[in-house]
Amino acid sequence: MTSAEPAGAALGEKLIVALDFPTPAEARAMVAALGPSVCFYKVGMELAYGGGLSFAKELIDNGAQVFLDLKLHDIPTTVAKACANVARLGARFLTIHAYPQTMAAAKQGAAGSALRLLGVTVMTSYSDADLHEAGYAFGVEDLVMRRARQAREIGIDGLILSAEELPAVRREVGPAMILVTPGIRPAGSSAGDQKRIMTPSAAIKAGADYLVVGRPITSAKDPRAAAEAILAEIAAA
Repeated sequence: MTSAEPAGAALGEKLIVALDFPTPAEARAMVAALGPSVCFYKVGMELAYGGGLSFAKELIDNGAQVFLDLKLHDIPTTVAKACANVARLGARFLTIHAYPQTMAAAKQGAAGSALRLLGVTVMTSYSDADLHEAGYAFGVEDLVMRRARQAREIGIDGLILSAEELPAVRREVGPAMILVTPGIRPAGSSAGDQKRIMTPSAAIKAGADYLVVGRPITSAKDPRAAAEAILAEIAAA
């Protein structure tokens, strides 16, 4: 694999299941349905604001890996203190928006801990037109590369980005950074609100270290079977 940490991770850890539910009770039921097939979970803002931080601690205490997808972006002092609290919680990954000031503050807050910081380059639901409408001077490709370079210079652990940008970003940042890819959709599944998507096999071949998958697993008739099918595809790739 492309970076030291993912190469040492168990195959099952490369799949991160997004628990995008409004309550811990629903998330807990999904974890039970998935059973031992899955050991890495994403807790995003929807669940976090519904009691999900306590649930994340529950997962961690039960031996699971947790990715807190909170996309922090605030004044430096607030970001640093928030990251320090997340580090104490025991989460493995935390997302922050890849603005230089935010990344530098997050690194300060997580210093000395095992927490790995992932900079969000450009949301996978955004297109060039969306960025231009929001007032950005760059399109998706240029803004992703700009933020990737800034993250490398600041020393952020990794990036969360669309699989489409993986090869170019890997060439830019080198082998050490962790690359985590959302917007993963197995062949034949709906794109939903994602605009830049890729299949699990294609994403792994493009250089992804970890894949984040939500609805194709959590909305499946048999979530465990859906997760195991994606794990088999990862193994084959």
